[in-house]
Amino acid sequence: MSGRHSLSFVELFRATPVKSSLLTLAPLALALGQLGNSYVNGVSPAVSIGFAAVMLVFAAVAMSHHAAEHRIRRLEADYGPDRI
Repeated sequence: MSGRHSLSFVELFRATPVKSSLLTLAPLALALGQLGNSYVNGVSPAVSIGFAAVMLVFAAVAMSHHAAEHRIRRLEADYGPDRI
């Protein structure tokens, strides 16, 4: 196993589809919903664009954390104390 092996989104979605979907699709849906809501209700675009940007950054950081958790679980399963 290489030291810098990065998981693809497909691997994460296959391993944990519900958690991966919640961490990627929910923030994107919230961002799009807020942009649409601000357009319909005449709210300042700066507020909604800021919210959308924060949601996109949250999705990226959360998926990175989720990938790290998945790698740790996989390493523990392969090389854990019960495998010695």
